[in-house]
Amino acid sequence: MKYLQLAEHINHLIETNKLKINDRLPSLNQLTEQLKISKETALKGLNYLLEKGIIEAEYRKGYYVKKKKQYHPYRICLILDKMNVLRDRIYHSFLETIKDKADVDVYFHHHNFKVFEKLVDENLPNYTHFVITTFLHGNTTEVLNRIPPQKRIIIDYQEKKLDGDYTCIYQDYKTDIQESLTELLPQLEKYSRLVLVAPLEAFHAKEVIAGFELFSKLNSKKHTIVNTIEDAFAKKGDAYITFSRYDQDDVTLIKIARKKGWKLGKDIGLLSYNDTAVKEVLEDGITVISTDFNKMGEEAAKAILKKEVVKMRDPAKVILRNSL
Repeated sequence: MKYLQLAEHINHLIETNKLKINDRLPSLNQLTEQLKISKETALKGLNYLLEKGIIEAEYRKGYYVKKKKQYHPYRICLILDKMNVLRDRIYHSFLETIKDKADVDVYFHHHNFKVFEKLVDENLPNYTHFVITTFLHGNTTEVLNRIPPQKRIIIDYQEKKLDGDYTCIYQDYKTDIQESLTELLPQLEKYSRLVLVAPLEAFHAKEVIAGFELFSKLNSKKHTIVNTIEDAFAKKGDAYITFSRYDQDDVTLIKIARKKGWKLGKDIGLLSYNDTAVKEVLEDGITVISTDFNKMGEEAAKAILKKEVVKMRDPAKVILRNSL
């Protein structure tokens, strides 16, 4: 393959110290003239070196030497929305599974669409794979479609209408809450009303609400949906389902219960999203709906190592404790 001629040429310059770490490569025109190859072939060779991590591209500046040898077969751009205990599980299980087969760089967009778009555009040539969590307002489809499908791995949220055959390991929020509440029907019988606390800023709120309303309709449950928990609104006999970003609604409800002398699991119920060590012990244990985030990271890494395209729902499970 002709493009490997360029790759071998650059590697030779690096190995013989004619090009050192952080040195700028000759221009595209210089390379095509020296090697008597087309610009298209030269770009393929440069992309090959980029994917292997031997060189790196700086936007509108050119290509620079990054390292002497190819240490790993894969270079992974891991773009997460934020870092918390759940994302930490994804990150560490991903690293543990991929081990010494890849260089992994981690970036965060913090739900900022412009930051996300910039991270994708500036890193497109530099990685063999992109592993991404989105949860963004904006045209994520258009940006994600800039990544070749074979390089694109979407985790946690099922982005739809993307081009090509790509890997996606996701939560089905609508099905998860419907199935979880159905499993918990015996515990819910003692409560007169179900209250879903759906924060306005939650990106997956519509799907959770849809599953909640379907369950309530199928099981003739009195129910309501609120954005926040307020003292005056809370009633004895309510069962609350919460999924706020920092578990603030759980804290608020526990404070209200203490103030009114109510006992969780008897006078009011609490079902919270996503398990943590704190929820296991708080108030004698909080019942949770929780996805296996370790499995999510592990399966994403396996898809890369096995060179497979995987479409996989990571189902939630119920952990029943004393709060319900």
